[in-house]
Amino acid sequence: MPTNALRRRPPACRGVDLVATSRTSPRSLWIAISAVFVVAADQATKYWAVSALSDQTIQVVWKLRFHLTANTGFAFSTGQGLGPILGLVAFAIVVVLWRMRSRFSGAGTTLALGLVLGGACGNLIDRAMREPGWGRGAVVDFIDLQFWPVFNVADMAIVFGVLLLSILMWREQRGATSGA
Repeated sequence: MPTNALRRRPPACRGVDLVATSRTSPRSLWIAISAVFVVAADQATKYWAVSALSDQTIQVVWKLRFHLTANTGFAFSTGQGLGPILGLVAFAIVVVLWRMRSRFSGAGTTLALGLVLGGACGNLIDRAMREPGWGRGAVVDFIDLQFWPVFNVADMAIVFGVLLLSILMWREQRGATSGA
């Protein structure tokens, strides 16, 4: 590269391999896009649930109904009252997953990571912003199958993301051991 080209680059970009840097940028962008999509869908459906279901339950089909509940615990309403601790744990998980994003390659794992991050952020927003206040807020759950704990869109994204990631990692491991 000519010396003039180096001088035209901003100081922060001198000596940086822009080709190698661009390889991780699209992956991070797709992870972020899928996470933002999950958060938007989650928060929109929770907004609807709070406004439409505050005094009623809507029967949809078979055992599926929409029934508003507030979860101050974690999975399956266990750990009630541990909101501040759960909020910190969720925040730590989001940070760790985001920092590990470069270890994930391929469209499937990128989508899976985006689903998990988006779901965690959606529930984290509830813990941070809903009543009774910062860090003690309850997660809005409203999808009720009547034979399973009540859940929300963020919970679905987390479960699907973890399942997809597990399947893809299993297939990759299986391929590595059978090829050796």
